[in-house]
Amino acid sequence: TGETVAVKKIFDAFRNRTDAQRTFREIMFLQEFGDHPNIIKLLNVIRAQNDKDIYLVFEFMDTDLHAVIKKGSLLKDIHKRYVMHQLLKATKYLHSCNVIHRDQKPSNILLDSDCFVKLCDFGLARSLYQIQEDAVNPALTEYVATRWYRAPEILLGSTRYTKGVDMWSIGCILGEMLLGKPLFPGTSTINQIEKIMSTIPHPSTEDVLAIRSEYGASVIQRMLLRPQVPLDEILPASVPPDALDLVQRLLVFNPDKRLSAEEALQHPYVSKFHNPAREPSLVYDVLLPVDDDIQLSVTQYRNKLYEVREGKHGVDEDHDRKSPKDKKSSNGTGAAVAKPLSRPEQTNSAPESTSPAMSPSAVITSYNPITHMPSEFCLIVVNQRSNLHSRDAKLPPKFSKKVFQSNSNVSAAGDPRAKLGSYSQAYGTISKSGLDNLLRNCH
Repeated sequence: TGETVAVKKIFDAFRNRTDAQRTFREIMFLQEFGDHPNIIKLLNVIRAQNDKDIYLVFEFMDTDLHAVIKKGSLLKDIHKRYVMHQLLKATKYLHSCNVIHRDQKPSNILLDSDCFVKLCDFGLARSLYQIQEDAVNPALTEYVATRWYRAPEILLGSTRYTKGVDMWSIGCILGEMLLGKPLFPGTSTINQIEKIMSTIPHPSTEDVLAIRSEYGASVIQRMLLRPQVPLDEILPASVPPDALDLVQRLLVFNPDKRLSAEEALQHPYVSKFHNPAREPSLVYDVLLPVDDDIQLSVTQYRNKLYEVREGKHGVDEDHDRKSPKDKKSSNGTGAAVAKPLSRPEQTNSAPESTSPAMSPSAVITSYNPITHMPSEFCLIVVNQRSNLHSRDAKLPPKFSKKVFQSNSNVSAAGDPRAKLGSYSQAYGTISKSGLDNLLRNCH
């Protein structure tokens, strides 16, 4: 079809149990969430001839938020609001099924020339129901997320995970867009805590107890003696009041007092784009077919991954999603198992989120609120055994230069990590002929 895709090569994906588990987790979650417009779509998983490497084929995005912020003044106020709205939409979708991303940062937020956002890199994502392993393995807790975007409870060694860890990261991302550089660029864990505590309001005793950290109270007590420079003095004077207010409501010490994704979507900062009908949520919990607290062998993870992929694609490509009812009866051959929600407040779902499986060819109309113009593209569903897994490329946007300058990805050119971030892999350049040969050999 001539469509451009992004290929991520995971070298020696099953070198040990930990990497095998993360590879398995990332692919399973990507399969489950790829239908959301603001989450990167995994088009194919290709097994390398050496049975060690894996190639993940994604839809192509022009750049990422890190490269755009680094470029300078590309993002205008309207773009920052639009990016934040889309990121909150994706996060609401994940949180509605009790999954937390745990590694939201600018390099994991992909952008195209129309300022459309796709959240990527789910290697550290977890179901809140399958996170017991961290309670008995505090060392893994410290690993989570890039330091500059870690919530204070994670830095302080808390074993209590909440959706608030993602909301803190989003607050740091918004602050970085407004400031033009990272808000808390700590050089170590202790320095990171110092930078945070010298900026946000002092927590109460109740707040410190809420994070359930054994040594958090003593660390915080020492930090409170340092002078403070509040957010309104750090951020430029030109920052709109509603932007400052949203940052302050997200960067709160107590995770229970941070805005939720759903609450943040109703904040005045993103009110221009807020539309509940276009902000879907799921009505079931997403659980991986293998519990995170059970670590399989490398061989078992490899076999389970390909078993699940083949089982899912035997019916249709990634676009074929089971209904919640079907998922409840899943025997583990699907990408995830659904668990009915017990909380009534999370049972609302927009129609577009739970629509039936798409037909083999469908035309989708997307709406760009910045330009107030619709754009259509054709989505083609291809069987797994075909050499092509693609959708027709979107029509070239006629308004991209006005909306989001086409040179937004200049600083990302030549940086193999700028497209799709990961936890430990290195990336190489793959030629089209080499990819064609790989596709032929894998069938």
